[in-house]
Amino acid sequence: MKKHIPNTITLLNLASGIIALLFSSQNQLEYAAYFVILGIIFDFFDGFFARILQVKSDLGLQLDSLADMVTSGVAPGFILFQLLLHTITDESIGYYLQHLNELGYLPFVSILIPLGAAYRLANFNIDTRQTTSFIGLPTPALTLFIISLPLLSKYGTYQWAMDLVTDSYFLVVVSLLGSIMMNSKFSLFSLKISDYKSKENRIKYLFIIGAAILLVTLQVTAIPLIILFYITLSVLNNLTNQSI
Repeated sequence: MKKHIPNTITLLNLASGIIALLFSSQNQLEYAAYFVILGIIFDFFDGFFARILQVKSDLGLQLDSLADMVTSGVAPGFILFQLLLHTITDESIGYYLQHLNELGYLPFVSILIPLGAAYRLANFNIDTRQTTSFIGLPTPALTLFIISLPLLSKYGTYQWAMDLVTDSYFLVVVSLLGSIMMNSKFSLFSLKISDYKSKENRIKYLFIIGAAILLVTLQVTAIPLIILFYITLSVLNNLTNQSI
């Protein structure tokens, strides 16, 4: 029975992504964001239990990628599509599709997110270099950045942050840069900690402490800033390692 536990958790990840898509289709982006977060939590624990129970399998690896494709690929892409749609009309998707020639094709830029995620996830499965670090921005990290945007518009306390959510130029940059970052050759540290006393974990502890401080002080506004903080620390970590 224990070998089915990680795969069951993975399927819960997939279910969360599907529910997020349903809420997105009804323009309920706040609830969509919550279910994406739930899916990412399940994504963490399926690998955790697979390692603890020592039941890693090729089936689990492939199933995990398929679930991530929905939760951390299609769902954030659809949320970004809705956000871009709101910058040109207050009408529904159905109305928009009927008036494409009048309203333009800008929201379709968001398709780059699931396309980039699909390529990254497929490449990750065959890349043996990404055991202790990531090459390219992990899909869950970019997903958290994207799904934080509708939460900012509802719960944000800083006007400059809320204004970004309705800025079509900013959303287009997120689509373009996000898809590129996922498939870049840029190295980012992993949060997996095997030896708690290792000096290599200092950057990870710094990130955890910094992220906690941001969350306490900025609440929901902290989510996209934490992702930027993660990227910045990875840049500094790479420069430090190169200079040694």
